[in-house]
Formats: sequence, C-alpha cells, structure tokens
Amino acid sequence: MKFFKKYIKVITVCDEYGSLTPVYIIWHNGEKYKIDRILEVRKAASKVGGCGILYRCRIGKNERNLFYEINRWFIESTTP
Repeated sequence: MKFFKKYIKVITVCDEYGSLTPVYIIWHNGEKYKIDRILEVRKAASKVGGCGILYRCRIGKNERNLFYEINRWFIESTTP
C-alpha cells in the first residue's frame, strides 16, 4: 500500500514548558476530530519521508500517526 504525506490543521495546547499537545485534527473538508488519547510521543521518521515528533493518537476506535515537522503537522494518508 502506498502512503502520501498530507498536511492538516491541528488544534493544540501549549503548556508553560513549551510542550505541544494535539487536541483536535481538522480535515480538509472542515470536519473536526477530537484526539481521545495520545498513546506515544517520540522522534521518528515517517514512511512517506520526513521526520519529526510522532504522536501516535487514538481518535474514536482508530489509531493514527500524527507528525509535527518544522512548524507543520502531517499524517500518513492512503490518498494524496
């Protein structure tokens, strides 16, 4: 299966130490999805190229890899 890098809007909370916590993902059509739980945070490379901080998230019953890369957020998507 081929994956694509898809940049998306993310609503985050920045604490007093400068740590970012993603709270919502906003899809290209404007739909907003609440991140129910962050399962893992670490530096990682993506399957689609690029690297940054990986936030492995639970959104509803699904798990998604969300990456923070030089002031932008992206996901690994099956569609361009």
